[in-house]
Amino acid sequence: MAGNSFGTLFRFTTWGESHGPAIGVVVDGVPARVPLAEPDIQQWLDKRRPGQSRYTTQRQEPDAVKILSGVFEGQTTGTPIQLLIDNVDQRSKDYRNIADRFRPGHADYTYWKKYGIRDYRGGGRASARETASRVAAGGVARKVLGPGITIRGALVQIGPHAIDRAAWDWAAVEDNPFWCPDRAMAARWAEYLDGIRKAGSSAGAVIEVVASGVPAGLGEPVYDKLDGDLARAMMTINAVKGVEIGDGFGAVSLSGEDNGDEMRMQDGRVVFLSNHAGGILGGISSGQDIVARFAVKPTSSILHPMRTVDAEGNEVEIETHGRHDPCVGIRAVPVGEAMMACVLADHLLRYRAIGGQV
Repeated sequence: MAGNSFGTLFRFTTWGESHGPAIGVVVDGVPARVPLAEPDIQQWLDKRRPGQSRYTTQRQEPDAVKILSGVFEGQTTGTPIQLLIDNVDQRSKDYRNIADRFRPGHADYTYWKKYGIRDYRGGGRASARETASRVAAGGVARKVLGPGITIRGALVQIGPHAIDRAAWDWAAVEDNPFWCPDRAMAARWAEYLDGIRKAGSSAGAVIEVVASGVPAGLGEPVYDKLDGDLARAMMTINAVKGVEIGDGFGAVSLSGEDNGDEMRMQDGRVVFLSNHAGGILGGISSGQDIVARFAVKPTSSILHPMRTVDAEGNEVEIETHGRHDPCVGIRAVPVGEAMMACVLADHLLRYRAIGGQV
């Protein structure tokens, strides 16, 4: 299987399956003498960890990370960093009834057509369990970026219910189980998802990730555009079906004079009067906040019987059992943050390689 690695200078490779003994990641390209310890990574894994509310899967995984290589006496050595996360709460028996049946909306059929074999236990490699490894890599990336760059994510829509942007409060994000910046909408989502969960269904979501303090000059102008790499990074996250940078599709309804981010001088430096471009111009960061948004489809594993086929070509029905997120987008917030961190760390190292100063 190809395609398990991401990045150029800051490069990581994830491994493992949802119901295997462990998952993990190898991170390469980290400079030597970067302070790094397990708590630096664990704090981000704790944000993604399942079972923290009734709105996410009740699989109880501590997601305790272990550093196996690449760190000595609290500092990186410049060699590959291997991180291990044990799987401790697998219930593979929940999936025996779908061993030869393809779940609609899942990768079951496409994996089987490509490889002629698939790990049906929770989706195997196609499971969102893999994203824990990405979050671990993102924890290392944040250390490479340093404290001057802040990356924050928030859920801005669940199903048809979008937040009121005038009520945006970053402080509210940590105070509810949805990472919602609108306190009133968080309460509404709770009621909405309770109904979705009791009905055995699921809902989609939109996540917004904002990086502040990013210097101007990151990114390449043609095929390695910063926004192109961010879009690819977000699209590799399980269940993501669309990505926007800045105003994204909303820019279509703006006029040229409204969409153009006008500039002025302030204290000897360029300032922008708006940020419709999401902090990236011509594939290169402008020094403004970088804003990316991505859409996550409704969780495909639901309790409703659905029509499908089996490996023998028979038309059958399937009902998925097990522990699943009524809205997988909730736990995608720290995953989006991690992918943003990895892309920025990669481009920061590339920028330094050509003599760029930050």
